[in-house]
Amino acid sequence: MKVVICEDHPQQRKLLHTIIKNYAMMNHPSVEIALVASDAEQVLSYLENNKADCYFLDIELGDGSNGIQLADAIRKNDLLASIIFVTNYSEALKLTFKYKLAALDYIIKSSYENFSEEIIGAFESAVERYEKLGQTKTTNVFQIKMGELIKNVPYENIYYFETSEDFHKIRLYEKNGVYDFYGKLKDIEEIDSTFFRCHKSCVINLQHIIEINKKDKYVKLVNGAKCTVSFRAMRNIISKVNESLVKIE
Repeated sequence: MKVVICEDHPQQRKLLHTIIKNYAMMNHPSVEIALVASDAEQVLSYLENNKADCYFLDIELGDGSNGIQLADAIRKNDLLASIIFVTNYSEALKLTFKYKLAALDYIIKSSYENFSEEIIGAFESAVERYEKLGQTKTTNVFQIKMGELIKNVPYENIYYFETSEDFHKIRLYEKNGVYDFYGKLKDIEEIDSTFFRCHKSCVINLQHIIEINKKDKYVKLVNGAKCTVSFRAMRNIISKVNESLVKIE
């Protein structure tokens, strides 16, 4: 999960960064603080080529802009990101409802005795939401956990899954690597129609098939892998692919 912080006051920016960094280091080491910014322009510049999953935004920024406008720009490009507002003035929170920004939380800076706890509580809510989103179809990503590491893999990057030599583990082959994680093929094949159980030990991504060999009972994928297809599955797989794009022998 990537986090962006935007706070114009140097001391408060450092405090916010320190609280999140130290807590994440101990409890969620896979979290990355991608940007610590002092104004909206730095965040907007970052967003030109990047995305984050959670934003801590000061509402009153000293550069003539404000966190509400920044959040509006973020929300137009990302409906799923968690936005957490940090402000000195509770009255400013009314504007977040006007702009329909669907903020995850609001933290008032004046309550310094509880400030750290509130930041950590909001951060934990963002982590929990991030993990849940990775398991839903609407995000089109498959989320795997490897120890403390959480990785989201877009469906279109996935070639296939197969049973691993390690007991109860599944091996995922995707464009950027190979990963082992605990899971069941039965659960994976039910996630999305793009995944097809071609054999008791393998689930393939139908989008990446380039060849079906009925005689030798295998499919070839764009990465060169050949996956065995059972007799029963062979009858179904041909009806699920675009025959104009797949070589069938």
